[in-house]
Amino acid sequence: MAHAIPARETSTGAGTRTGTDASGPTTPNVFGRRTHLLARWAMPLAIGLVYGYWAASIRRHGGPITGWNLLFGFMTVLAFALLWYAVRAVADRLPREGHAVLWGAFAGSALGFLYSGSGVAMFTSILVSLLLAAAVTAGLYYHYATHQDAEEARAARHRTRTRTLTRTT
Repeated sequence: MAHAIPARETSTGAGTRTGTDASGPTTPNVFGRRTHLLARWAMPLAIGLVYGYWAASIRRHGGPITGWNLLFGFMTVLAFALLWYAVRAVADRLPREGHAVLWGAFAGSALGFLYSGSGVAMFTSILVSLLLAAAVTAGLYYHYATHQDAEEARAARHRTRTRTLTRTT
């Protein structure tokens, strides 16, 4: 079944252009602002629940679930979610290099905490954490560098086109 794509600037606001260049491709906004806000706050909590369960299951080493084990899991969820919110708040204010390094450090530290709880040698845990942190940092830096450069080029083309149109009229 075919569905119609909403036209630009409809009454619902769907289908509006999200970029600065009006001639570029459109990105449909499927969900509203409220849904995006809910996802922005619920996602770290949901990932934190998985992370906390994982940490608690590693800590009990296959033994029975105890009250202390549950407390440890929930405290891990709380710490993970609060750190995620803090990293996101700080990273939004940093340039792309700092943004990538901060998220890389967060990912490496999270993995290191889980891996060290499994009883491996500390050197192995640190090495694996550093490798993950380097990979996440490199990947995010590449992502931010390519996307921000493209956005800056589109904005420059738009400014040039606007100046040209202003001079001719």
